[in-house]
Amino acid sequence: MTLDDQLVKNVDKWVKKLKTTRSAFTRGALKHEIEKQDSLLLEKTHREGYLTQPVKNREFAVWEPEQEWGDW
Repeated sequence: MTLDDQLVKNVDKWVKKLKTTRSAFTRGALKHEIEKQDSLLLEKTHREGYLTQPVKNREFAVWEPEQEWGDW
């Protein structure tokens, strides 16, 4: 893996602040980015699904009573 010098300097700055290692910091950053990309892909899939099969009128009406919070 090739990283530019400025990126390595920024990593080293955060590694020092967080009292960790480059490897641990990089593992965490990669894990975080993978989770973010997984979430974005799931959102895209849901969006495309609703575009191809929009919600029908009153489709979720059966759940409306569950959404009531009562009197305030």
